[in-house]
Amino acid sequence: MNQTLAQDSEKEKAGNQLFPIFLKLQNFNTLLVGGGNVGLEKLEAMLNNSPDANITVVADRYLDEVFTLLEKHPQVKTIQRQFQVSDLEGKELVILATDNYELHQQIQQLCKVNGILVNVADTPHLCDFYLGSIVKKGNLKIAISTNGKSPTVAKRLKQVLNESLPDELDQTLDNINKIRNTLTGDFAYKVKKLNEVTASLVDEEPKQKISPKALGWIIWITVLAFAGITFFALWNQDPAFKNYLLTVNPYFYYFLIAGFIFAMVDGAIGMSYGVTSTTFSLSMGIPPASASTAVHISEILSNGIAGWMHFKMGNVNKKLFKMLVIPGIIGAVIGAFLLSSLEHYSHYTKPLISVYTFVLGVIIIRKAIIANRRKNEPAKKKITKVAPLGFTGGFVDAVGGGGWGTIVLSTLIAGGRNARYSLGSVKLSRFFVALMSSLTFVTMLNDLHWYAVSGLVLGSAIASPIAAKVSNKISAKTIMFAVGIIVILASSKNIIGFIMKFLA
Repeated sequence: MNQTLAQDSEKEKAGNQLFPIFLKLQNFNTLLVGGGNVGLEKLEAMLNNSPDANITVVADRYLDEVFTLLEKHPQVKTIQRQFQVSDLEGKELVILATDNYELHQQIQQLCKVNGILVNVADTPHLCDFYLGSIVKKGNLKIAISTNGKSPTVAKRLKQVLNESLPDELDQTLDNINKIRNTLTGDFAYKVKKLNEVTASLVDEEPKQKISPKALGWIIWITVLAFAGITFFALWNQDPAFKNYLLTVNPYFYYFLIAGFIFAMVDGAIGMSYGVTSTTFSLSMGIPPASASTAVHISEILSNGIAGWMHFKMGNVNKKLFKMLVIPGIIGAVIGAFLLSSLEHYSHYTKPLISVYTFVLGVIIIRKAIIANRRKNEPAKKKITKVAPLGFTGGFVDAVGGGGWGTIVLSTLIAGGRNARYSLGSVKLSRFFVALMSSLTFVTMLNDLHWYAVSGLVLGSAIASPIAAKVSNKISAKTIMFAVGIIVILASSKNIIGFIMKFLA
C-alpha cells in the first residue's frame, strides 16, 4: 500500500494525468454502495446528468431523501442490507460511499481482480476514476477535475461558471447544429465553414455602444432634467406646491419613516417596495393615482443607480433589456393615464387597488413558503414572451403603484431566465418605466400630496446605501413573511372600510 501511495505521489508531481471521458451511464451496470449523505450526493450527481442511468444501490440504511429522489427514477434498484460479494456480478462500474474504510479496501481489491472500475469517495489512491463537478447549460457540459486534491475548489469553480455562462449558450449550440446539418461537401470544408461561424465566440468582445460612465451621466442628467421640469411646471400650475415649500405637513414624517423602512425591506428581498409603499399610502388616505405617483417618483433615482451598477458589473442582458423597456414604458404610460383620468372616482378605484395589493401580499407569502422547494425543482423551459410580460408589468405597476419586481422579475426567473441577468435587466428597465409613468402622472394631476412624495423620496434615499449591508444579516424568508402579512392586513383594512361604507 505504501508503495502504491508513493507511486501515485510521483505521478501527481507531473500534473493532472487524468483522461476525461463522458459515459452513457444507461449503457452500464453501475453499483453504488452506501445510502447516507455521501451516497445521496453521488446518486444525485449521476441521475442529474444521466436520468436513465442503470444503477443498483446497496446499503444497510438509507436517508429518506434517497427514496424521494428515486420516485422520479423507477429504473434504479435499491437493496437494504450489507454488501455481499455477489453484488458485483454483472457490474461494470462501482462507486463506494460509506464510512467503512476497511470495506472500501476489500471491495476495491475484488473490483481489481474482476476488472471492474471503481470510485471510492474521499479516497483518491483507491480510485480508478473521479466524479468531477459538472457545469450544465442545456446540451453543453463542462467537467471540472482537481486531480482529487480539492473537491471544494471544484465546486466553487462550478458555481462561478454556472453564474458566468449565459443560458443562451444552449440556443447557440442549436443554431450551430442547424448550420452544420445544412452544409455539404467534404469534412475539411465543413470544418472550415464552422470555424468561420464560431470565430466570434473567441474574438475579442466588441466594445459596448454605451459605456458605464456614459450611462451614468445619462441617468443623472435625466433625473436632474425631470426634477427641474417638474419643479417649474408645478410652481406655475399648482398653488398647493408653493404652500408645501413654505410649510411642512406633519404627515411628511410618517412617509419619511415609511420610505426608509420599505426601502430597507426592498434591499433585503429585491422586491415589494412598490406594493408596501402603495398600501401604506392608501391606508393614509392618499388617492390611488397620487399614491402611485409618490411611489414612482421615489423609485426613479434609486433604480437608476441600481441599474447603472448592474450595467457596470455586466449583469444586464441587453437583448432582454430591450424586450422589456419599450413594452414596459408603453404599459406604464397607458396605466398612468387611465388611473389619472379616474382620479375623481378614487373612492371606487381605491378598493380595487387594495384588492390587487392584497393578492400581491398573498403572492409574497407564497414565494417565501416555496423558496426552499424551488432549489430542487428541475429547470423549466425558458420564457420567450418577454414583451407582453413587460407591457403587463408596466401597466399593472402604474395602476397599482407597484408590482414590476414581483411580476416581471419573478416570472423571468420562474421561466428559466438567468437570475443575475434578469435582476440587472429588470432594475435598469425599471428606471425608465418609473420615469415615464411619473411624467404622465405629474402632467395630469393637480394635487400630488407632496408631503407623501417628498417623504418617500427622502426616506428611500437615506435607506439605499444602508440596505445592502443590512440585508446580508436578515433572513429574506422572514422578511417576506412579514411584508406579506403587513400588506394583507393594510389592504384588508381598506377593503373592509369600503364594504362598511357601501353597506351603510
